[in-house]
Amino acid sequence: MKTAIRSSFRAIAAAALVSSTLGAAMAQDKPWANMGRDATPAEVKAWDIDVRPDFKGLPAGAGSVSLGETVWESRCASCHGAFGESNEVFTPIIGGTTKKDIETGRVAALVEGAKSTAPQKTTIMKVATLSTLWDYINRAMPWNNPKTLKPDEVYGVTAYLLSLAEVVPPDFTLSDKNIAEVQQRMPNRNGMVFHEPLWKVNGKGDVKNVACMKDCAVDPKVHSFLPDFARDAHGNIQQQNRVIGPVRGADTTQPAPKGLIGAAAAATVAPAAPAAGKGPNVNSLLAANACTACHGVKNKIVGPGFNEIAAKHKGRADAEAYLVGKIKSGGSGVWGAVPMPPQPQIKDDDAKAIAQWIATGAK
Repeated sequence: MKTAIRSSFRAIAAAALVSSTLGAAMAQDKPWANMGRDATPAEVKAWDIDVRPDFKGLPAGAGSVSLGETVWESRCASCHGAFGESNEVFTPIIGGTTKKDIETGRVAALVEGAKSTAPQKTTIMKVATLSTLWDYINRAMPWNNPKTLKPDEVYGVTAYLLSLAEVVPPDFTLSDKNIAEVQQRMPNRNGMVFHEPLWKVNGKGDVKNVACMKDCAVDPKVHSFLPDFARDAHGNIQQQNRVIGPVRGADTTQPAPKGLIGAAAAATVAPAAPAAGKGPNVNSLLAANACTACHGVKNKIVGPGFNEIAAKHKGRADAEAYLVGKIKSGGSGVWGAVPMPPQPQIKDDDAKAIAQWIATGAK
């Protein structure tokens, strides 16, 4: 009897051991086993920087219109114009709103059926929540060096834009203490549309499409397009994409496609990249420092093409040192009114490599 019990116990123990071994092996076979680690509080804090419409997440700070104007002229105007009116780089931020809009909280030009004298919709016409403006500037600007503005500078830049739209006076100081009050003067604060499907599981769809989808009697018409001669007026758009985010630019050196371009077709088109020079990979340096956001290799975007800079300073004995200074300190007037914002974040060796590449012909 005892022998039988011992045998049964050994069998059960062996089965348990096999089961445990198999379980451990199966756990190790899962591709996510032993992968990653918990984020540290510091890492979460650095990532979790969004600001909600109720201003939760907004850091303490304050910035005057005057401070914002100073920051704007040195780091923002090169892409957005001195007064947010744009300078052929981005669409206007300011314009199209009235004092009446500030009173009602609804931009009259956006009301369905309304006639607007504004040439196009600006940011201040559309944005309903001030937190959206603050949050975007804080996370995504300046374009060539995001997340480098201090909170007080973001407050200042936001205040400067609001002063241009006459939402606040020229001597105003925006802060985390009064931003909720300023929200009550946003021109389109009552212009948000509530879409049920986004908030209610059983909500009705917000799409009411009555367009013909099959055997249509009338062919669809495109009401807005660039004529062929103006397709590449601002250079090849495909070479002007940000190094961060989805690629949207078309190859404007080629004729416009006659039909729709599917994902498979679009995937075969890769944006052209500048050639690498000797020594450090200049191509990587230009991309990493967002130089190609403002400069094409063979064409002007915001600033001149690299080949134009090379031609202008060809034969200059101190060309390399001069270009390093321009890269690090910026400036204006050499190529017109659009300023070159300073790039102090670029390492000295990287700036020297870029300058050397340009000075030797940018090829």
